Amino acid sequence: MAIGRRLLSQTENIQAKPQTTGNAGAPELGPRTSPGRLLDVQSRINQAEDRWQRAEARIAELEAQAAGQHGEEVEISSLVEVEGRRRKLSPEAYSELRKNLEKNKLATPIIYLPLPGGRREIIAGHNRVAIYRELGRSTIRGIPFEGDLRDVELAALFSNLLAPSLPDFEKYLQFVRLQEVSGLSQAEIAESAGLSTSHVSRIFAFDKLPTDAKVALSTKPGRLGSNAALKLVALAQTSEGKASVVAAVKKLVEDDDISQEQAVAMATPAKPKANQASSPVVIKSGKKKFCEVSTRSGVVGVKFFGDADGEAAKWSERISNFIREQMGTQDDDQRNP
Repeated sequence: MAIGRRLLSQTENIQAKPQTTGNAGAPELGPRTSPGRLLDVQSRINQAEDRWQRAEARIAELEAQAAGQHGEEVEISSLVEVEGRRRKLSPEAYSELRKNLEKNKLATPIIYLPLPGGRREIIAGHNRVAIYRELGRSTIRGIPFEGDLRDVELAALFSNLLAPSLPDFEKYLQFVRLQEVSGLSQAEIAESAGLSTSHVSRIFAFDKLPTDAKVALSTKPGRLGSNAALKLVALAQTSEGKASVVAAVKKLVEDDDISQEQAVAMATPAKPKANQASSPVVIKSGKKKFCEVSTRSGVVGVKFFGDADGEAAKWSERISNFIREQMGTQDDDQRNP
């Protein structure tokens, strides 16, 4: 299956408003004319496609070797990790993997890049290596990867992106890294990977979340999906909104009993309460009810008893004159403090 289709199958559940901007603030280093830009973009896309095809072919080869239980035992002490490559698992997923590796033989060898001095750079299998270290084991089965540094990065990225049940936020982090490695814009990545521009843009919905919210979310990526993230982005348009969104995301990460919908509700400002109707005031003439005055949502109502039509007409004019007089007095007071 081609890379684009495989990525699409892993990210098809993401729904968010597309944003098609490229690398914001990046200096323009390529040709300045439109034809020149088109040729430059197409050249970069072709180069990226060629690298990705090589990386995919090598991954397929290594996966076939892994399925055949190939690989050699390598010293765990020789393995080194590149920051940003490891796919963060939820505590539950990590615990399940640890329990599995405690009792069972390693099903899939790790993939590493041979380095000078006998060191090995981990490309895929960071969590397996970490667990083996925790278990006090000295060796782990691995398969060497051969290729240039760009192919190595792409192989590591695709290894993560094609993993099953990858949380939306992890997809976003991997696509950001893929953008940095390839040097292409979101639109160019989409074209070279065989994905729609809007689809790739949806993955970047997390980009507009406040930084502190993303830092908190990185510890538990599976807690927030892209749909809820998009709602939080819409709420984080003011300083007050950003603070509320950060607090909601932190609460979501800290408390597993809170749902994404509840987190969005926590960040949503409370609607101002509608003006409540006041209790009617009854005005009497002697022992008889003369009128009843009430207010509701800025409206003053007067209800007369007895000869309602006649009284209402007379008092309507009196009230109007009274208000005009009061307004006039206020104007005079403002002109002559």
